[in-house]
Amino acid sequence: MFKILGNLSTRVKTALVLFVLFLIIAYIDSYFLFWLVFGVVLMVAVREAKMLYGLEDKSIYIYVLLLWVAVYFYPMPVDLIFIVAIGYASQLAYKRKLDKKMILPLLYPTASFVFLISLYSEFGVMVLFWLLIIVAATDTGAYFAGKTFGRTPFCETSPNKTLEGVVGGMIFAVFMGIFTSINEVGILGAIIVSAIVSLSSVFGDLYESYLKREAGVKDSGNILPGHGGVLDRVDGYLFGAIVMLVLLRIII
Repeated sequence: MFKILGNLSTRVKTALVLFVLFLIIAYIDSYFLFWLVFGVVLMVAVREAKMLYGLEDKSIYIYVLLLWVAVYFYPMPVDLIFIVAIGYASQLAYKRKLDKKMILPLLYPTASFVFLISLYSEFGVMVLFWLLIIVAATDTGAYFAGKTFGRTPFCETSPNKTLEGVVGGMIFAVFMGIFTSINEVGILGAIIVSAIVSLSSVFGDLYESYLKREAGVKDSGNILPGHGGVLDRVDGYLFGAIVMLVLLRIII
């Protein structure tokens, strides 16, 4: 156990700093502040995604920046993803010279960040805290369950993941999710949402692993000590936010 904790020291310290920063921003509870912070993180994430996708065209930053500015003013931000996609497709057809890979960063991670800010604007800061706990519990539970009970490989994309770890992570996420869920969903709703969001975060992490394997890199970046890049840290949230928003719209 002490050996495991020792190996996690740098990773845990970074995670704790990020968690405290989130608590401060959550306490202020300002849409503008969340939009600003998410926007900064998004631009770093797009930079990392650009590298993973092998995209050389720097105009992707302009597309994403304009989209994110529009997100602040438009009441239904998710709609804007399709507007930008239509605009890109129209230019591609007209000019026939745009890099087809440009659409990839618009889908991941940009679209996920739009869903993330929409989750906050529609359901409030406590839902973001709930999402944070679910994904963090999934990672933590999967790590310790995998180290302790892991025997069965989960997927070739990520050889270190085990089925036992995934199940352990989901169980811990549901347990923590019940205690941190919003009142509007009830206990059954909390269990369902926590379980599905937890599983989606596993595949968010898996997709990030796939992109890194395809690009031949270990991490998406090096900005976060012990974690690597921004995408290495938020991959589970980027899938989880989309699924949580859809589920809450159905349940509430």
